[in-house]
Amino acid sequence: MRGLQVSLNQTQKIRLQRALETLESISSKANSDASVVVADTIPLNYEDGVLKGHGTLDLYGEVVATICGVVERVNKLIYVRALRARYKPEVGDIIVGRVTEVAPKRWRLDINYSQDAVLMLSSMNLPDGIQRRRTAVDELNMRTIFEENDVICAEVRGFQHDGLHLQARSQKYGKLERGQLLTVSPYLVKRRKQHFHHLEQYGIDLILGCNGFIWIGEHVDPTEDMMVEDPINKSEQKGSKFEGSFGNQVQERIYTPLETRQNICRTANAIRVLSILGFIMSVEVIMETVSLSISLNIDVHEMLGSEFCVLTAEKEAERRTSSKKRG
Repeated sequence: MRGLQVSLNQTQKIRLQRALETLESISSKANSDASVVVADTIPLNYEDGVLKGHGTLDLYGEVVATICGVVERVNKLIYVRALRARYKPEVGDIIVGRVTEVAPKRWRLDINYSQDAVLMLSSMNLPDGIQRRRTAVDELNMRTIFEENDVICAEVRGFQHDGLHLQARSQKYGKLERGQLLTVSPYLVKRRKQHFHHLEQYGIDLILGCNGFIWIGEHVDPTEDMMVEDPINKSEQKGSKFEGSFGNQVQERIYTPLETRQNICRTANAIRVLSILGFIMSVEVIMETVSLSISLNIDVHEMLGSEFCVLTAEKEAERRTSSKKRG
């Protein structure tokens, strides 16, 4: 219940406490061998010549944990992964960031890290889609691609002498519009094979950034977006010839239907509730929370109330208990 930001009455406190205790017992039994606290001894087989990594210390001939977390083994390397830690970028991470500065040949992004990340002009696809050398004209037109406060999806490329570098050389990366940007604790978003999700029944896209930035927005087909973008550029070049015929298409493309906006807000509130409760973010848990709110006929603005938080915790405890019995 630590960090809970909703006011609960006595009955709700008891119900929530019971649900959290159930979840904690299930989690502790599943990770009893892997979880350690400070000064716990980590059992090792010294015949294999193990390597001691982060979160471990050799003390009186034994390897003990210096932080609370989960013991991880990679070949001969033993280390402790902290359960609650700040975001540490790894190559290949899918991240969501916000542009803070347009600099020469690069953009600087806030990605919820100790320093801003860098997206080079040469590390992204140009709007025309043609692979070519970047010219001085491209550098002058950088603000037409991204400007300050724009939200961008990209991939971690690696560390260089001037900081963390990103790349956006795919149609699935780029500027994000017509949606909401949420911030959760990075440890709640685990690295998975898939971080892009198209929720067809709601007509929205969900991007779970490894850095704790989550984007919920109206679904955009990358190929369709390219097809719409080209005529716009041509209309700007040729003047008012296309204004009458294409202006309505642009207006229709910018407008987001009311139902889609409600779905975006409902999904965003589901993520906020899961963040308050400290649950790991996965598309399955998020969709179950959204479905729960719909089945109970709870309005979007009521989802952040105390009763729905308790119901979400009880539902998750019930789901994990049933899945454990089936297993």
